Amino acid sequence: MQAIDAAIARDRTARQQRSELAELQRHYNLLTPREREVLPFVVAGFANKVTAAELGTSEITIGVHRGQIMRKMGARSLAELFGMADTLEITRRLDLSKSRPA
Repeated sequence: MQAIDAAIARDRTARQQRSELAELQRHYNLLTPREREVLPFVVAGFANKVTAAELGTSEITIGVHRGQIMRKMGARSLAELFGMADTLEITRRLDLSKSRPA
């Protein structure tokens, strides 16, 4: 009986995790392609100025994108957004040397 109870508990936990991942993926799918491009910069901790320079846009535009990302993802803090990005396996490390001329 204990083995059955344990299996049911494991199944309940697995279902909950799958449900949470699906919900998180649904939020991520609401992002525009540009917001998806900005997200790794945000979770890597880059300032709007650096992100704007790398993506060829203005700081203000990046700030708007960051706000939209937070709203669409349902993140109440950057720490929460970091956790979401980790769950979605969105990298925090960007190699900016590839995008700069040698």
